[in-house]
Amino acid sequence: MTNMHDLKKEQDRALLIGIDKGEKDRDIESSMEELSELAKTAQVETAGIFTQKRDNPHPATYLGKGKLDELKDLIRYQENEPNMLIFNDELTPAQFRNLSDKFDIRIIDRTLLILDIFAAGAGSAEGKMQVELAQYRYRMSRLSGMGKILSRLGGGIGTRGPGETKLETDRRHIRSRLHNLEQGLAEIRQNRETMRKRREKQGIFQAALVGYTNAGKSSILNLVTEDSNYVADKLFATLDTTVRRMTLPGGNEILISDTVGFIEKLPHHLVQAFRATLEELQYADVLIFVSDAASPYRENHKDVVLKTLDDLGLSEKPLIYVNNKMDKEVALPLPQVPRAQKTVQMSVMTGNGKDDLLAAIEAAANRGKSRMSLLIPHENGKMISYVYSHCDILEESREEQGAFFEVYADEEGSKRLAEYKITTLVMNG
Repeated sequence: MTNMHDLKKEQDRALLIGIDKGEKDRDIESSMEELSELAKTAQVETAGIFTQKRDNPHPATYLGKGKLDELKDLIRYQENEPNMLIFNDELTPAQFRNLSDKFDIRIIDRTLLILDIFAAGAGSAEGKMQVELAQYRYRMSRLSGMGKILSRLGGGIGTRGPGETKLETDRRHIRSRLHNLEQGLAEIRQNRETMRKRREKQGIFQAALVGYTNAGKSSILNLVTEDSNYVADKLFATLDTTVRRMTLPGGNEILISDTVGFIEKLPHHLVQAFRATLEELQYADVLIFVSDAASPYRENHKDVVLKTLDDLGLSEKPLIYVNNKMDKEVALPLPQVPRAQKTVQMSVMTGNGKDDLLAAIEAAANRGKSRMSLLIPHENGKMISYVYSHCDILEESREEQGAFFEVYADEEGSKRLAEYKITTLVMNG
């Protein structure tokens, strides 16, 4: 079978099309700039940007009639004629069909563009299944229009993943494939649930990195764990969830995970397909919200992330807020998240702020625990074993009178070990 990537013989060039609703909290310039970055990630050159001021997209053709005619003239007289139009919203089936009839080049919407990026970047079996599921769900309602995309100009955006024959002529195959993908992901979800319960039983503290795409989450994971996962200065550089075990300076062993970055208007089909992965955030003990402090759009990005967390039911989850990329030119005052337990300024490039972040994570891990100095008689092996299995040990030694431990213990542990304590200090984080 021919790989669709191999069919692309020349650089794709696209005109980017958007609606300027005049919203104060959503600058059309920043939105179109982000669309251009998405196109660049998909290896598409931006040939130009074309916008119209409207309260809402035209229900039939996205742009009004006059603007459509103006766009057609623009395409015709461009020196290097573009071979696709990329729209900054998800098109309805009717809009897709009408625009495909009017323009003799590929019609791509924001959702299809993001799905294409995910299709090209997914590495794990689960990631590939999640993206394929999202692609099928998206395309099922657009079969009549998608045929034109798939038949024009060989490969490229919109053709990665399910092929034309499967989409156009075999709906039963599509439904069967959807069922198989959902079943496969359900099994993976069950396996993840088993692993999660095992981690909970072990009592391991879990932290999860979240943030807008390209804020530096993966770089921070590499920095604090001294690992070397793939990172790149582009949108959605990493898609698959990465979990690493690490030891904090005080001795606590924790798990820290990196998840897919958020973005404005993250496609509904993608959120649904990745829900099982995103649900991992619900079981994290603390979220580390990473922000690109040097971005001129950081406030908008912050709002997008917080809204996405709210939509996932994570508004009450403990939070550490990280202003990253402080080595760059950064406007003051810095953004704040009032509900964050701690705010940290750092730079992954220089390493400044790493210790502050580790201290903040450690404080979160020890929140609600008691720091205890214990002396347990040598003959009480059962309680000594309990300390090893249920407490965070900071220091230990064998004394003549018994085993000495300096530990962090949770509420239950504090009660069980109370008779062996020398001193107790409650940590409020």
